[in-house]
Amino acid sequence: MQISIITVGKLKEKYLREGIAEYSKRLSAYCKLQIIEVNDEKAPEEMSTAEMEQVKRKEGERILAQIKQDQYVIALAIEGQMWSSEKLSAELDRLALHGRSQVAFVIGGSLGLADTVLKRANVLLSFSKMTFPHQLVRLVLLEQVYRGFRISRGEPYHK
Repeated sequence: MQISIITVGKLKEKYLREGIAEYSKRLSAYCKLQIIEVNDEKAPEEMSTAEMEQVKRKEGERILAQIKQDQYVIALAIEGQMWSSEKLSAELDRLALHGRSQVAFVIGGSLGLADTVLKRANVLLSFSKMTFPHQLVRLVLLEQVYRGFRISRGEPYHK
C-alpha cells in the first residue's frame, strides 16, 4: 500500500520531527510512505473572512496539485467522521482489498482546508471535536496508521 500524507507547512519543532521520523521508520515494514509538504500561505495575524478564504484557496490549490487522480483521499477535518483505531484499520484493509492501494491523507494549514479539497476527498475524518495544531496532527496520524496496520495483522500493540 502507498500512503501519502499531504500537509501544509514545514515542521519546526524537533520533538515532532523525531516522532514523525520514528513512526515513518516503523511504517516502512507495512507500506510505502511519502510525506509531501506544501508551502503555507503567508498571512497576517488578523484577517477578514475573505482573506482567510483566499489563504485556504491558495493552500488548497497546492494540495490538489499533489493529489493523483487514482488516489483515495481522506481529508482530516473537524467536521469529519470520528473513527476508532479499529475502524481506520478496517478501512485501510477494505481499500487494499478493493484495489485502492493509493491512499492520501490530507492535513490543512492553521485555517483548515479549502472547500475544493473537501469536495475532492472521498471521506472526511476527524480525530476530535477539539482543535489541534496541524503539525501535531501529522504525528498523531502516523501513529494511528501504524496502529491500524498492527491491528489488521493481529500484532500486539498496547491499547
